[in-house]
Amino acid sequence: MLLATGLARAEPTVDEDGFTNPLDQLEFNPYLDQREFERSTMGALAVYDPWESWNRRVYHFNYRFDEWVFLPVVRGYRYVTPSFVRTGVSNFFGNLGDVPNLLNSLLQFKGKRSMQTTGRLLVNTTIGIAGLWDPATRMGLPRQSEDFGQTLGFYGVPDGPYVMLPLLGPSNLRDTGGRVFDFVAENQINYLNVAEISSDHPEITVLRAVDTRYSTNFRYGQLNSPFEYEKVRYVYREARKLQVAE
Repeated sequence: MLLATGLARAEPTVDEDGFTNPLDQLEFNPYLDQREFERSTMGALAVYDPWESWNRRVYHFNYRFDEWVFLPVVRGYRYVTPSFVRTGVSNFFGNLGDVPNLLNSLLQFKGKRSMQTTGRLLVNTTIGIAGLWDPATRMGLPRQSEDFGQTLGFYGVPDGPYVMLPLLGPSNLRDTGGRVFDFVAENQINYLNVAEISSDHPEITVLRAVDTRYSTNFRYGQLNSPFEYEKVRYVYREARKLQVAE
C-alpha cells in the first residue's frame, strides 16, 4: 500500500500478459524522503542520458579523484590557511565570476540584475580592494549567478543529452558549450589582468580550482544511496530548469 502523503493513487495498468505495472502511474514528489524517492515513479529517472555508460565511468572517476586528490588537498588548504584568507580568496574569484554574470544578464535583457551586478563589480573592486572583501552583499547587492547555458536556455535552446564532465561534474550538452563560452569570454575581457597573469602563473588556476572545490558543499557518497547517480542527474536537470526560468 502506498503512503497517503507524497504518492498519488491511481489505477494500475495491466499488460497483455496480465501483470500490473503500478509504478507507471506514480507521481514524483520532490519533498519525499530518500526511501520514498527510491520507490517512487520511474518518471523521475527519465532523463535523456544516451551516453549513460560513459557518464557512469566518468562519475566513478570523479568520485575517486575527489576522494584521493581533491578532498585531501582541500583539507590541507584549510589547515594551512586562516579562515579570513580563504574568505578573501573566495571573494576575489567570485568578483571575477561577476564578469560573465554581467555579460549573461545583459544578453538575457535582465536590466535590474545587470545594474545590480555592475554595482557589485564597482563596489567590490574599489572598496573591496580587487574583490578581496565583499561589501556589496552587505549593501544589499547579493551575487546573482548567470551563465551562458542559462542564456541559451532563455532563447529556447534545449538542454540536450546529459553529460558527466571529468572533475567538473554534472552538465548537459547545452551547458557544456556555455561553460566554454564563459571561459573564453572571461579570458578575453581579462578583468584586472588576471587571465593574462594566470597564463604565466598556473598556480593561480590551481588555487581557483581548490577554492571552487572548497566552496562546494556536495560530497560524493553523501546521499548514502545506490541510486546516487540517478539522483544527482535528476536534481541537476530540475535545478537548471529553475535557473533558466527565473
